[in-house]
Amino acid sequence: MNRTAARILVISPNWIGDAIMAQPLLQLLKQQDAAALVDVLAPAWVAPVWEAMPEVNQVYATQFRHGKLQLGERWRLARSLREVSYDRAYVLPNTLKFALIPWMAGIPKRIGYLGEKRYGLLNVIHHDNKDSPRPMIPFYAALAGPPSGTVQGREAYPVPHMVVEKEKAERVLEKLGMDTGKRIVAFAPGAEFGPAKRWPVHGFASLARRILADFDDVIIVLLGSPNDRPVCDEIAAQAQGVRNLAGKTTLAEAIALISQIDAMVTNDSGLMHVASAFEKPVIAIYGSTDYHHTPPFSKYSEIVSLDLPCAPCQKRECPLGHHDCMEKLGPDSVYRALKKYLADSVAIDRKQNRQMAGNERGKP
Repeated sequence: MNRTAARILVISPNWIGDAIMAQPLLQLLKQQDAAALVDVLAPAWVAPVWEAMPEVNQVYATQFRHGKLQLGERWRLARSLREVSYDRAYVLPNTLKFALIPWMAGIPKRIGYLGEKRYGLLNVIHHDNKDSPRPMIPFYAALAGPPSGTVQGREAYPVPHMVVEKEKAERVLEKLGMDTGKRIVAFAPGAEFGPAKRWPVHGFASLARRILADFDDVIIVLLGSPNDRPVCDEIAAQAQGVRNLAGKTTLAEAIALISQIDAMVTNDSGLMHVASAFEKPVIAIYGSTDYHHTPPFSKYSEIVSLDLPCAPCQKRECPLGHHDCMEKLGPDSVYRALKKYLADSVAIDRKQNRQMAGNERGKP
């Protein structure tokens, strides 16, 4: 290990999608100092996301409970971090309790947004315009510059990029019994934030039936956490032939699987951002949330939304009780957006790709 290299600690957001959208910050930090060692402190359920990012040197997985201060646990963690002698820390969550850790660890430069009036705990304080919030990627990326700086436009910052070793991905596909001779379309029907973000079960089920009827070389997998299992069970019951993997994979396994898919249909969710970070075709369905604020960033992404006057409401549940932004969004528009990525003219021959990769590995 290079002991003269700068040591940087990044304290991760608590959501998978936010963690991925924070990666351009790390890319900018490495552009500024390629020798810097960047470690990440992340909740255990988010840690696998950071482990798939090439800029990260080490990930500390934490078990802090949501909404709890746990001051003793934070102090013990901070004391162990003090031994590393970090030069600076970037505190991405806006809460006071996460700003305590680098302060207690004695990290001299502590950078982040003001959040819960964290004067003193942070000593390089950035500000955001709450009346005109930036999309999340430039919001985090701006922390790489001075507090007065801004990052404008997509071209001004890198986009997230995740990496999974091909051998690891192949082991996961084998473990899951996937037919790698077929193309894989993943559905991500869940949304941890709340039901307002979810396209209805009947929409996903109808779409699945149509895809399976029209393309005999495609398999559909349902991905999600154990919390998404009931919704995925309903979809599987209405669309015979789909593979329901919700709650059956670890996040690391889901990431490896997504690295091998051919397209994803998804709500505004963390897995949407995972697929985007692998530059997969992403058909993203939006209703209650703002696709200007947290859009998919794959260059192959398509956004499907009715853009109703009541949207985006940013609520966990529909405040009007009708959920029209999702209920009235039929499968035809989603199918049209997806079909061009499944058409013969742009189809991916997975077997040929695997054979070519094998030949490359076999070269002297």
